[in-house]
Amino acid sequence: MKEIRILGRITIYLSFGDFMTETYETPLSSRYASDYMLKLFSSDTRYQTWRKLWVALAKAEMTLGLPVTESQVLELQDHVTDIDYDVVKAREKEVRHDVMAHVYAYGQVAPQAAGIIHLGATSCYVTDNADLVIYRDGLKYLRGELLKVISNLCDFADKYKDLPTLGYTHYQPAQLVTVGKRATLWMQDFLSDLKEIDFAIENIKFLGCRGTTGTEASFMDLFEGDGKKCDQLNKMIAEDFGFTEIFDVQGQTYPRKVDSRILNALSSVAQSCYRMANDIRLLQHDRQVEEPFEKNQIGSSAMAYKRNPMRSERICSLARYLMADALNAPMTACTQWLERTLDDSANRRISLPEGFLCCDAILRLAQNVTDGLHVNEKIVEKTCREYLPFIATENLMMEAVKRGGNRQTLHEIIRKCSMEATAKMKNGEECDLLSRLAKEKEFGLTEEEMNKLLTPSLYIGRCPEQVTALVEKVKPLLKGIDKQSAEINL
Repeated sequence: MKEIRILGRITIYLSFGDFMTETYETPLSSRYASDYMLKLFSSDTRYQTWRKLWVALAKAEMTLGLPVTESQVLELQDHVTDIDYDVVKAREKEVRHDVMAHVYAYGQVAPQAAGIIHLGATSCYVTDNADLVIYRDGLKYLRGELLKVISNLCDFADKYKDLPTLGYTHYQPAQLVTVGKRATLWMQDFLSDLKEIDFAIENIKFLGCRGTTGTEASFMDLFEGDGKKCDQLNKMIAEDFGFTEIFDVQGQTYPRKVDSRILNALSSVAQSCYRMANDIRLLQHDRQVEEPFEKNQIGSSAMAYKRNPMRSERICSLARYLMADALNAPMTACTQWLERTLDDSANRRISLPEGFLCCDAILRLAQNVTDGLHVNEKIVEKTCREYLPFIATENLMMEAVKRGGNRQTLHEIIRKCSMEATAKMKNGEECDLLSRLAKEKEFGLTEEEMNKLLTPSLYIGRCPEQVTALVEKVKPLLKGIDKQSAEINL
């Protein structure tokens, strides 16, 4: 990994693994995800969290009167980070059990405490609780990254709240909106995602240490039938890791519905990012809006003139992967037989970390795009004016009625002239709708009079007001948000 500072903004980490590794490396780590997320889901973080859980268990057991000494707890604390993975690998190959391999390796560096490591616990005490800690921290990080996207869109929407642009329904020209109003549609989706992430965070509870089938039988034996000490043990460990709530009941694992809720929230972010990025791709095709394009960036190996929306395309590509990945969790949640089955393990090792890394990558790209989104105002204005005569026909008809015209007769004149003007445009000629209408005596308006009614701002309704209202509503959420947006790696 190579550390680089670009434009003094943020430090990013570039890995050139795609070009130089001899074995497969996921592009999520070599190209897309942030250094924070890669560290969070690293082996060191996971297995050091396991050791911290063993420390917390030993400390709580000591406090509650079990035969665990302070020196043993201190010895465990002193050896949280020095994990010998070679020892772990060799032991796991021998015993075919990852947790017991780590218990063995921990005991090698903390020999005085070796006999009390994992006392009363089952494997899921460390595996599941560590996952819950990591997922909670990952969600909190992604929440901050999502707020940066919302902040960028907030600024963009406010800046362009008054700029009329052609609206589209069915990707066909429709009534005018504003560039800023369109951005609020994206922003509103992201605000919905924020609520889903908050809900997921709020509903992550701690598993605690409940034994092999969740009955706490081993601890009832250790504490000689004192259930209150079992409750104290769980409460103490949970507090050590910042949890205020513990699942009321459980089998051997925490409910896999939690995973389903988490990946669903990440999928929701992907859906919103895809929608926004796809809109930008459509608008870039019409040259109305463009994603950032760097000075030396190459759009095509053959067509040197091209400015492909590669970042938005990448968002869409990764978003599809994440939406599909999210299907793993509900399939796992519905197949947990009775107190548990191990067919969740291999799937979760892949689907959950990759879901987080992928969502992280998507949000980094979304930050980059929304921070540098460029509006070609002259193109936007030209497109507006090209279609404005059609959009204004209802207003023109109302004005003609005020001057004594027959509404039904006027409607037929507009229909006939519109079809004729559209036919010319399809032949590559300019729109001549107004001049055609002016030639119709029964219409009663001159071309000059009609042009006065073709001010785009007259046709945007309450767009500026709607943008302002949403921006003001969102501002309190954005206090303290770092305005720096992520640089993309490759």
